[in-house]
This record gives sequence, structure tokens and C-alpha cells, in this order.
Amino acid sequence: MQNPERRKHRIEELVVNWHITEACNYACRYCYSAWVRECRQGDLVQNPKDSLQLLQDLYQFFRPTNSTNPLHSVFDWKKLRLSLAGGETLLYPGHTKRIVHEAKNLGFNLSLITNASLLDNPEATDMINSLSMLGISLDSANPQTNRLIGRVNTSNQVIDLDDLSTKINQARATNPNLVIKINTVVNKYNTDEDLTELIERLQPDKWKVLRVLPIISDDLAVSDLQFHSFTERHQHLGKVLSVEDNQDMTESYLMIDPLGRFFQNQHNPTGATPYIYSKPILQVGVETAFNQINFDAEKFAGRYSKPTVEVAA
Repeated sequence: MQNPERRKHRIEELVVNWHITEACNYACRYCYSAWVRECRQGDLVQNPKDSLQLLQDLYQFFRPTNSTNPLHSVFDWKKLRLSLAGGETLLYPGHTKRIVHEAKNLGFNLSLITNASLLDNPEATDMINSLSMLGISLDSANPQTNRLIGRVNTSNQVIDLDDLSTKINQARATNPNLVIKINTVVNKYNTDEDLTELIERLQPDKWKVLRVLPIISDDLAVSDLQFHSFTERHQHLGKVLSVEDNQDMTESYLMIDPLGRFFQNQHNPTGATPYIYSKPILQVGVETAFNQINFDAEKFAGRYSKPTVEVAA
């Protein structure tokens, strides 16, 4: 007698997000990149030996051909992508460049998330050819709004949109296969803004719109109506627009902090510790650490695929 049919997803890529640092040259007021650490614990990315070991361990566990990975009970994936995030990833251009090339040699696809203020660094330019995706965090076309949000450096400089457009065009010329993604966090300062002109000018392949997540503070929070109004205002950009509300984000990302621990945001954060952490991966191994946090594989797969029906043997 045959077993009942089971529903399983097929996705192009499994994405692992490594937040390599919480250091940043901006001070966005909603930033969730703040992790609990013991005194003097440094970012793993600054230790070449340990960071390479982390990459090797992650690749062995999450590679598509590892049939023992428990995620295979929910979906199959063709490729594995490592997304480097921060803080600001390009504050450590030498370390980031090394990680990009080591991960590429192991078999990862690579993406890099940046605020774009340091994209003209020669080492950043050198990384472009190794990336499959470049993500740029951009919340507003208005300099004053960016200042209110905190998207400003210590010299009170905000992103120059003419310069950003030039940098994006240069990146595309360097790597014609590069996917450009813009990430925008809807918060109380930009909720009434119309970014149509900006998005049409930059022409990203994908524009991800997220709702500010009150991990650290809720003083920039927006209501359901405000978030809905923002997304409705931009529905005509539907070919590139991708919207994620807070419930879509919870436990649906594979995230590693600067110390090499899996982490997830809690449903109802209390106290000063909004995240749940695994033990350090290099201490207990990827599988053990992965089992110490919650990950909603169905929710993750739902962002990337439609389920297919397979008959269990």
C-alpha cells in the first residue's frame, strides 16, 4: 500500500544570512543589529582561521546534496547562497573580500547587503564580480528624512542619489549578471513618501519593502493602516515589488550573528534580550546549533516557491 502524498517545495536557493558585524557608519534608529556578547568578544570575521572553518561547516551542512539535512523534509534546493549583512559589511573591506572569495571557492553563491556609502572602496569594487546579488539599504529620497531616521554618518553626510545611481550602473557594467535589490524599511518618517521616481530611476531587479520591526524600540513603529497605505501607493511597481510584514519575517530567516551563533527574534520580546541564540556553531557543530533555534521552513519556502506534490516511496 502506498504512503499518503506529501507536499514538498522546490526552491532555487537556500539563503543563509551571516551578519558579520554590528559596527556601522550610520546610526539608523530602528536598527536591530545589536547582539548580546561577553566583554571583549570580537567579530568572528576578524579571525581568518575560525571564519573559514565556519564557512566550511555551513557549506557541508546546508549544501543541496546533503540529504541528511532536516530541511529536505520540507523542500529541496538547487543552490546555496551566503548573504553577508551587518551593521555595515564594507567597514571591514579586507575581511569581507576574503570571506567572499573563500565562500565562492567552497561553492556558495554570494550576496552582500550595504548602505552603499562605501561602495567606491577598491576592495568593494573587486568583490562585485563574485556576487550574484547586491542589496542596498535605502529608506528615503529625502535627505532630511534620512537624517531623521539616522541614515547619516558622523560628518552629517547622507547618501547622494546621483552618486548611488552611478555606483549601481558601474556595478552592473562590471558584472552584467548581478541582481540589484533595494531594501526599504517603512517607518514613521517615510511612511507617507512616494518612492516611485527613485525606484524607476535606480531600476532594481527587486525592491523589498519591510515594516519596521520593534526589536529594540517601537518609537518608529507604523500602524497596519500606514504600512498598507505605503504598499498600496507602490503597487504599480509590482514587477519588482516584494512586501514582507513583520509576521512574514518571524522565524523565516536563517541568521547567524557576528559571534557565529544562529539567532531568531522572539515573538514577544521581553526585557533587554530580544533574540534567542544557539550555542556558537564552532563549539557545538552546525546541526546541534541549528536545532537550538526555531526556523519555520514552510514560511521560508512560501516566499520562494509553490508546493509540488510528491508521492512518498
